[in-house]
Amino acid sequence: MTSLMQIRDRAPAIADRAYASILYGGDHPYGRPLTGTETSTKAIQRADLQRFYGNYFRPNNATMIIVGHVSVDNITQRVEALFGKWSPGKVPDVEFREPRLPAATTVYLIDKPGAPQSSVRIGTVGVPRSTDDYFALLVMNTILGGSFTSRLNANLRETKGYTYGANSRFDMRRAAGPFTARAEVTGAKTDSSLFEFMKELKAIRDTVPTQELEKAKRYLQLGLPARFETTGDIASQIIPIVLYDLPPDYFNTYVRRIEEVTQADIQRVANRYVDPARMSVVIVGDRKSIEPGLKGLGVGDVVIRDLSGQPLRP
Repeated sequence: MTSLMQIRDRAPAIADRAYASILYGGDHPYGRPLTGTETSTKAIQRADLQRFYGNYFRPNNATMIIVGHVSVDNITQRVEALFGKWSPGKVPDVEFREPRLPAATTVYLIDKPGAPQSSVRIGTVGVPRSTDDYFALLVMNTILGGSFTSRLNANLRETKGYTYGANSRFDMRRAAGPFTARAEVTGAKTDSSLFEFMKELKAIRDTVPTQELEKAKRYLQLGLPARFETTGDIASQIIPIVLYDLPPDYFNTYVRRIEEVTQADIQRVANRYVDPARMSVVIVGDRKSIEPGLKGLGVGDVVIRDLSGQPLRP
């Protein structure tokens, strides 16, 4: 409860929670915070925990990944001894309804009086991990905001000095996860920062220079070995293969699949999935000082929301 109450004082945490709620709605699994709310946490009873454990902690709903200097026979015996009596059961289905995409860009402003910085989140519902556009999106986003030398960071941090870091990512899950561009920016530069964000989101839809494309490819390809340095690293890389039913040779073909991405692929996925005219913008900051600039920017209607991202009550 203490940590949940502390969220009220942390603008980035407020922005993240409100952003998810606005994109997906509170009745969607992706719209609800994993750590719960003060209300839901207070209401939890022992019976609730037992029911949840009984429903979901089942061997037919789990995968065990073991990496290390072990033999199959030896580890199988040990696992059987420890978990052999763990019984399977029916696991409840989780409904992932199709979220409604915004018809136009809207700026959702959450007031945090006196805040010296503003937390900015810009994006929309993206794609599931199963998308055929995965590698094109990976390269495109590396150029846009997926590395330290990306366009967003080079613009907002290195050139403008509005933030210590700006980035973007496609959070691909079983269902369509969010695409998010984000930064913590100087309060007085909130409107200017939003302008630069939108400028870069528009620019990525144009043809990217060959040199920039090749640089992004090398960044992704050369970074692959570092993801397998420890047994823990290896286990972490196996998880998405199991979770998202990826082909067993996924990493064997990774470098080649990155290399095959073309300029036309980048422009195609950018125009399909990154539309600055249909974004949800969540900003947590000092309303009194930043609202006039945001309205004057004309990016979209400015709507005031509470700390949870919900409409203000009269």
